[in-house]
Amino acid sequence: MFEEIKYLVSFAFILEHCLLENTITIVVESKTSDMGEEEEDNQSPLLPSSSSGGVSTVPVKRTGTIWTAIAHIITGVIGAGVLSLAWSTAQLGWIAGPISMFVFAGITLVSTSLLCDCYMYPDPEHGPNRVKSYMDAVRLYLGEKNHKVCGVIAQESLYGTAIAYVITSASSIKAIQKSNCYHREGHNAPCSYGDTYYMLLFGALQVVMSQIPDFQNMEWLSVVAAIMSFTYSFIGFALGFAQVIENGTIKGSITGVPTANIADKLWLAFQALGDIAFAYPYSIILIEIQDTLKSPPPENKTMEKASMIAIFTTTFFYLCCGCLGYAAFGNNTPGNLLTGFGFYEPYWLIDFANACIVLHLVGGYQIFSQPVFAFVERWCTKKYPSSGFVNNFYTFKLPLLPSFQISPLKLCFRTAYVASTTAIAMIFPYFNQVLGLLGALNFWPLTIYFPVEMYFVQKKIQPWTRKWIILRSFSFFCLLVSIVGLIGSIQGLISAKFG
Repeated sequence: MFEEIKYLVSFAFILEHCLLENTITIVVESKTSDMGEEEEDNQSPLLPSSSSGGVSTVPVKRTGTIWTAIAHIITGVIGAGVLSLAWSTAQLGWIAGPISMFVFAGITLVSTSLLCDCYMYPDPEHGPNRVKSYMDAVRLYLGEKNHKVCGVIAQESLYGTAIAYVITSASSIKAIQKSNCYHREGHNAPCSYGDTYYMLLFGALQVVMSQIPDFQNMEWLSVVAAIMSFTYSFIGFALGFAQVIENGTIKGSITGVPTANIADKLWLAFQALGDIAFAYPYSIILIEIQDTLKSPPPENKTMEKASMIAIFTTTFFYLCCGCLGYAAFGNNTPGNLLTGFGFYEPYWLIDFANACIVLHLVGGYQIFSQPVFAFVERWCTKKYPSSGFVNNFYTFKLPLLPSFQISPLKLCFRTAYVASTTAIAMIFPYFNQVLGLLGALNFWPLTIYFPVEMYFVQKKIQPWTRKWIILRSFSFFCLLVSIVGLIGSIQGLISAKFG
């Protein structure tokens, strides 16, 4: 896997050399006359822009079923976050750890149930208008001001996930090197490797991949990412189970990993809550999944059933990974189950699992970054309609490859974006702390606050009614959980950096 990445980076340098030697055919053409078409091409899969406010009455053939919805949800939820759950369980202990996963599963289930009813407008079952995305739903139900706030939070969530993916991929590449070293030299060998080189390597690869047109529309990318995420998650689960059998005992305690004082224990417990929060929510893609479903039965009913089955399945899987990892290693549970070297053998399986992580994150980085690219480029096109830097496109024709178009804005912004995520990852290369920070920061607003507020508008729920009080209390409780998770993750990040 490491050799394949080196070849891809070599290709990037060859491409640069070809540009300098003028061996690539370049054609310049203005796209200002095709502004609308270009804007449509750059539609983001998560944050689409619609001149009609995101509401459609045009009949479209939808063929999705409850099983396709379940598959989409599980694919969207299970990812790098599963690798931190063993560590989170270790910090919380045998009682609070599993209970926390059940609580977050219940919160996610309630939130998605509320959001399912916001897909059709004004009637949750008969419409007749359909809302096309989460962002359009916020605009329709809560107004332009809330739409802008939600947009900022959503973009920050995507940007933060890209940073987390740089950190995780570098850790996995380093783990492959260390695994091979331990196999050759023994488990006590001083196999030490830094993160910086691997982060730069991953960033260089993403600079090239970010220029590929319509990357967000390549279905094979999502398929490969899904297969890889399931593969490394199952390997982590299987290795944990095998380790428990080998130990002949279940390690761990009711209170979790001991600390020097109560304050340190609270910080770690709060950070663990942030890590679990990162692993669960999928609200931002729920409405788009629902928009693929056929009816009858009503889409909201199908989506509620799909969400329930998917969340139960995911929770079972998370409990297996988290609890088996803690049972295998006890107080020595690593922050990342596959890169923290609780496992040494079979080294080839650990290498394969980490290679799957890298492949997943190479594609996942683009899946989470392309919406940000589309948003910024669409805004610049509207803001500067006469700018050649923004609207002139250059057609590149590489030998044996189809031609593709690129603009100076696209080249500069996307390169700067990748460079910034790589730089921040290099400054804060801390897997658990970064995941906890992202989970706590985005959990309440995107998963709880906006769905609850939209549900109030959809159902016309009056203040101080029974349902209003219950949902307000639910939102307030989740806000407190997010705050303590955020505080713990910030403290952990500062301690890791300066402690």
